[in-house]
Amino acid sequence: MMTCLICLCYCDFNPVVNMIIRVQSPDGAKRFNCNPADSTSTLFRMIQEEYKIDDIFSFSLFKDNASKYQISMHERKSLKDFNLNHGDLIYLKSNNKMETNSTTSRNNFSQTMVHSNPVEQSHIHVELDEVDKILNKQDGLIEKKNSNFCRHGDNAKCVHCTPIEPYDEGYMKEHNIKHMSFHSHIRKLKHGIDKGKFASLENISCKIKPGCKGHAPWPDGICTKCQPSAITLNPQTYRHVDNVTFENTAIVENFLNYWRTSGHQRVGFLYGYYDTFKDVPLGIRARVVAIYEPPQETTRDMVRLALEQMNLTDVDSIAHTLGYQRIGWIFTDLVPDDKQKGTVKHIRSADTFFLSAQECIMAGHFQNCHPNPCQLSTSGYFGSKFVTVCITGDKENQVHMEAYQVSNQCMALVNDKCLIPTKDAFELAYVRESTRDQYVPDVFYKQKDKYGNNVTQIARPLPIEYLLVDVPVSTPKEQIYTFNPLTHLKPFPIENRLIEGHLQDFNSLAQYMSQFSKEQFLEAISDLHLLFYISTMDTLPLKESMEPILQAVKTKNRSLANQWAASDKWATVEQLMLAHGLQDFPSTSGTFNSDTNESSTSTNAVQNSQTWSCQYCTFENEGHKTSCDMCNLPK
Repeated sequence: MMTCLICLCYCDFNPVVNMIIRVQSPDGAKRFNCNPADSTSTLFRMIQEEYKIDDIFSFSLFKDNASKYQISMHERKSLKDFNLNHGDLIYLKSNNKMETNSTTSRNNFSQTMVHSNPVEQSHIHVELDEVDKILNKQDGLIEKKNSNFCRHGDNAKCVHCTPIEPYDEGYMKEHNIKHMSFHSHIRKLKHGIDKGKFASLENISCKIKPGCKGHAPWPDGICTKCQPSAITLNPQTYRHVDNVTFENTAIVENFLNYWRTSGHQRVGFLYGYYDTFKDVPLGIRARVVAIYEPPQETTRDMVRLALEQMNLTDVDSIAHTLGYQRIGWIFTDLVPDDKQKGTVKHIRSADTFFLSAQECIMAGHFQNCHPNPCQLSTSGYFGSKFVTVCITGDKENQVHMEAYQVSNQCMALVNDKCLIPTKDAFELAYVRESTRDQYVPDVFYKQKDKYGNNVTQIARPLPIEYLLVDVPVSTPKEQIYTFNPLTHLKPFPIENRLIEGHLQDFNSLAQYMSQFSKEQFLEAISDLHLLFYISTMDTLPLKESMEPILQAVKTKNRSLANQWAASDKWATVEQLMLAHGLQDFPSTSGTFNSDTNESSTSTNAVQNSQTWSCQYCTFENEGHKTSCDMCNLPK
């Protein structure tokens, strides 16, 4: 009885025979554990999940690379029916004949191909900055003078006088270059036998990769395929901008006048352009021509910017027409030390901090908003040229400037909202811990302990020095004045300054224009703050008619500027300025002088009356007033 039972159990036992089917695709080869009795539909679904293809009908399987023997998807056809055995190699092909409006998976498939093929990455089409186009055409080789060891003619080279690469460590150390330029870094990646054929730059991501179907979504599940890698912070060996230059000292002095007047700190955006910097091989310089001050709340130790409500579209549009762009931001951190001597306290140093954690996060936010176009990156962008300038006190208690950029690792941490400031230590940041709403990868940094050993620490908290890249900042000896060329005259007030003597209104416009003669209209209008004001002023915005005068300022075309000054729009502005009591204004339109007596008569008539009602806000003003005390608009 026992023997029969054992035989019965043995006869009913049917062992499962597994086999491995290899699949070759443009995304690489993968293996699948199958059973000979599995249907081909089961194999199709396994391939769809493994390759993360949305549409199961967007690809086909073939037994040969020539696509002659197709494996059809069928619920009643098994792998054995197609003579598929253990270790067989089949080929995955994309269906190119599908309609483009229904091939979501093919787009996903092509993106996977670009990600996995470094050769494709180097040919991504993206519009580069002009300075990058110039540097791409240069070889960057550093010529060496003929030494005493050379025994050849002028047209020959030897080991002693052969040009060296722009990333040569000996040259950088000899010339005290702390960081190589970004284009030198690219040359280093492309150096070798393959000539950069497989060179690529990958942006760091701290987010979980979407679309993983092997488990429940976070926080209920995570795997090594979708989990972001841990980050070890390393000092960045290159920088995207090698120098920041203010074309004249008046730009910074006008910016500092707000602090000198009110004692409050200030924030502004730098506008200018990028050009080549010859002191660093293949270097880039950010040249500043103006500072725009956005709306902000300021105190002696704090500045608050409403980034969500900030609209810089009109400002960027005018700057772009003039050939400039937003290239950085600047802020003050000044505490008076001796007012009689004009000294300030030395706050920022290696013993305290260079940038606070909040400033570092803000810099990372701005750099993420202004990415650097790069053809070697899969996304088309890598890093940023946006710079951060801080005005503070130096060791001699004098006002000076310091410029920085944050590393690409810091940009990734800020972009994915993994980095926050600490409450009581300016010099320390803190990497968030994972929650049910967000997974945060581990972030480490290395430092030496008291015995001189390199110890790996988790970045909770994190010294800010690991995220900074310092950039030299200066002004040239021969200063250039793109705007406000007549330096002996008072410039137009700067926007968004709500203090006496710094307001932008028709009174300040009339007083500013009264400094110039009729022949100096081009010099008068060559003020970026004035151009911003007249394009957006509430009474008579000239935004739609600014194109000719912007071209005149850009090309220094005096005849074109005078032609625009004779237009009806500017004549209306002159009449409004005359209504503010400026009788000796030098008219450029030719309509002023003939109406001067008439305007004087009407003004005297108003003065003789007791009160007059403003046509804009209906406020009752005194008779001798020429502008409304409430809205500051002319009568």
